[in-house]
Amino acid sequence: MFTLIAFAASLALTWAAYTQARKFVRDRLRFVPAAQSFWAPILAGGATALVALPIVGLIPLIGAGTALSIGVSVGFGVANAQRDIRNNNLPSAF
Repeated sequence: MFTLIAFAASLALTWAAYTQARKFVRDRLRFVPAAQSFWAPILAGGATALVALPIVGLIPLIGAGTALSIGVSVGFGVANAQRDIRNNNLPSAF
């Protein structure tokens, strides 16, 4: 039972990290050249994983795998936001 709860918590955290990273880069960092570089998803994902490792270590149900999956999802969120900006697939203001 605890494994299922841990898995659900990990999926929820991963999904939230992906959507927030994608929305932030797409909306706020649209005109920042450094956010459009090749290294931006790698650095964002790595930094997120490093910050999340000690935090998830304090929570008994989730562990290091969750921190790594959060970092990977942030990296994918940044990369997909970069693609949205390049292809001009941005949501309309209305």
